[in-house]
Amino acid sequence: MHVYTFLEAQQNFSSLFDQANEEGAVQITRKDGQMFILTPALPKKSPLDITGIELNLSMDEIVDFVREGRDRP
Repeated sequence: MHVYTFLEAQQNFSSLFDQANEEGAVQITRKDGQMFILTPALPKKSPLDITGIELNLSMDEIVDFVREGRDRP
């Protein structure tokens, strides 16, 4: 992990994001000794965002299955 001083971080702010994205994290140290770690956030995904599967069914076949399921008690 690369370590930057606060002044270096200010001067290279846009490149910090690129480096954090590539390496996973970048550390920034202030004059008073406080340290911060900049890490990329994970993209939020919907739990409904799933990969589809190919069933090779026609629209009529799908409609028939849905109707059959609705007709059952």
